Amino acid sequence: MRTSTPVESRSTTTPHRKISGAVWTALVLVYVVWGSTYLGIRIAVETMPPFLSAGARFITAGLLLAGAVAWRSGPAALKATRSQLGSAVLVGLLLILGGNGLVVLAETSVPSGLAALLVAAVPMWVVLLRAGSGDRPPLRTLGGVLVGLAGLAVLTSPGLSGAVQLSGVLLVLAASVLWSLGSFSGSKLRLPENPFTGSAYQMLAGGIGGVVVGLLRGEHRGLDLTAYSTASWLALGYLVVFGSLIAFTAYTWLLRNAPLSLVSTYAYVNPVVAVALGALILSEAVTWPIMLGGTIVVAAVGVIVSTERKK
Repeated sequence: MRTSTPVESRSTTTPHRKISGAVWTALVLVYVVWGSTYLGIRIAVETMPPFLSAGARFITAGLLLAGAVAWRSGPAALKATRSQLGSAVLVGLLLILGGNGLVVLAETSVPSGLAALLVAAVPMWVVLLRAGSGDRPPLRTLGGVLVGLAGLAVLTSPGLSGAVQLSGVLLVLAASVLWSLGSFSGSKLRLPENPFTGSAYQMLAGGIGGVVVGLLRGEHRGLDLTAYSTASWLALGYLVVFGSLIAFTAYTWLLRNAPLSLVSTYAYVNPVVAVALGALILSEAVTWPIMLGGTIVVAAVGVIVSTERKK
């Protein structure tokens, strides 16, 4: 697959381009699978150290994906210029070490459903980054982001009231900023020619970064693999295969083949899946801020998706 031009630039030059079935399929995968990963993370960190487990997850997934690329397309498909490799490392550190890593750390104290709902800030930061780069999103897109921001304000109330740890809430918000930067950068930088090669390098960079941070935090002290529960191991395996190999690769592909504002709407749908799974499997409380905030963000995604389809 050729190296594509920035997503938003491409959508601007082809305003009547229809969104393909492949884009919608990849988007549904990101919607549903990533929604379930919040539950997987919460179960994994019940007995596993956050950064070391997250780092191991992405290193494993990155190696598996790189092997699959080499097996399917030959070792030459893994080639990348120094510039392309540097871009992949930067995006991987922003998305995986910063965005995912801070969410994993936050879920040691924040319920999985609430963490997913707080990530709804991603489209807001993306639109601000677009505006800062000279792009002018449609008014309806801005309106959808403002609606999502109102929902975010409701969702932060548990942290302000002390119902959950405020530090965990702030970690998730910081993660959303870093993930937005990684998403925006991924649509602008020149990455490896093969998007799956780019995904593999991003996962390896982010995974190695996670292990380094985990070691610096002392997560290896007293490490005992036999002390980890079966549920945590199964959750980690699910995160490797579905959360990383399938959904993350679909997300990376979407950054090159769909409007960025449309791709970022996963942050509005994931929480619905995460809240439902958290309540059903972990008996997480569905409080009024979660119900009200969830309703608001679902309305926001409808506004943004409808606007992007018209573009």
